Amino acid sequence: MTSVSASPPSGSGPAFELPAELGIDTDVARRIIDGFITSQLRQAGFSRAVVGLSGGIDSALVAHLVAEAIGADSLLCVLMPYSGSSADSRTDAAAVVDQLGCASTLVDISPMVDAYFADGAPGGREASPVRRGNFMARMRMAVLYDHSVTFGGLVAGTGNKTEMLIGYTTLFGDSACAFAPIGDLYKSQVRQLAAVMGVPDAIVRKSPSADLWPGQTDEGELGVSYADLDRLLFWMIDKRRAPDELIELGFDDGLVERVGRMVARSEFKRQVAPIAKLGPRTVGIDYLYPRRRPGSARR
Repeated sequence: MTSVSASPPSGSGPAFELPAELGIDTDVARRIIDGFITSQLRQAGFSRAVVGLSGGIDSALVAHLVAEAIGADSLLCVLMPYSGSSADSRTDAAAVVDQLGCASTLVDISPMVDAYFADGAPGGREASPVRRGNFMARMRMAVLYDHSVTFGGLVAGTGNKTEMLIGYTTLFGDSACAFAPIGDLYKSQVRQLAAVMGVPDAIVRKSPSADLWPGQTDEGELGVSYADLDRLLFWMIDKRRAPDELIELGFDDGLVERVGRMVARSEFKRQVAPIAKLGPRTVGIDYLYPRRRPGSARR
């Protein structure tokens, strides 16, 4: 597999792997995403945005992009640690806030989560780490949307293309948002753009993690590196190669089958909930209109 080694500007520490075919023109990507952010806010009648800042690279990049597009004074970053979260996550998130100079607030979700999983609750303390992680993600999104009311801003999503395609996301949790600035960037491309935009090296270089339990990493849980996964998804989705063609390109047949299955099974996470059609104009089926500015005429 062909790949290139990429390093953030400082040049300290190990480089990260960037598959050659996934390299992007970061100036173009930056310009398009900045315009997307401002247009989405304007069309919905907002001028502010809220970002859930986890200490990971995705949310850090989105915070940088939003601050660049509309100004740091129009951005609120919400830090929502759990008692079992890595200390580095909070430290790295705080570093982004200091770097951008934006408003921030910290909400400890531990009491909310622990109360739900307390003794006597359904499943209680026997709940699996995945179940707890899903609940944490949904609790964080509830907090974010409450702050979107008090701050008067839309929630900017932090999901990337890799996660969306394989379903490595919690429905109505981290997948919930008003708009998704980096939803068309693979994880490898997120790292490339983050390095150019000056996201702290510690965040760019660390192993991606949903921080579901101590020592958890995304790649460890998925059983494949993001570089290999992104490259396979690129040829599978963007280039529309069939399974036999992917194997001819050098991808392991077992991985091709597994990833294809993950993409297919998670389609429900990428679509609006199906509606039983009864009338002549059904939301999401016949009644399809682009977002418009408040007060614009509709027929």
